[in-house]
Amino acid sequence: MNNNTSEDRRFSFSKEERICSKILIEQLFTSGKARSMTAFPLRMVYMETCRQADVPQVRVLISVSKRHFRHAVDRNRVKRQLREAYRLNKHILLDVLKKQPEREIDIALIWSDSRLYDSDVIAKRVRNLLQRLGEKEAQVLSGVKPIGNDEEVS
Repeated sequence: MNNNTSEDRRFSFSKEERICSKILIEQLFTSGKARSMTAFPLRMVYMETCRQADVPQVRVLISVSKRHFRHAVDRNRVKRQLREAYRLNKHILLDVLKKQPEREIDIALIWSDSRLYDSDVIAKRVRNLLQRLGEKEAQVLSGVKPIGNDEEVS
């Protein structure tokens, strides 16, 4: 039985929550507004924008390079693990963003290692990144300038 009966938590990862548009992907990586943080073997690039109507508050892109895994079966395994880890932990970020309905965040999760990891290790790293981003958003909400070692993406 779910302990969070009072909250409406949906553990889904729908098509609308994925970044598929080439224009959005290009904006995420080329605009000067994007920031990044790392929890090896993952790098998260994110960009905050004003929310548009009928768009989820958080949209995600998952990328695993052919340079790291030559075989598609390995790339697909890592992508599946990342999707599952995000799906189970996205509430960390959504709970913070509930207080800011006008904000929207686009996220790219980029794999940066040539080794395969267990799903629990990947889930731990995704959870770490989402918690750190959630803390930064909470600081923005409270009016405190976030302190951290985020890098600007150019």
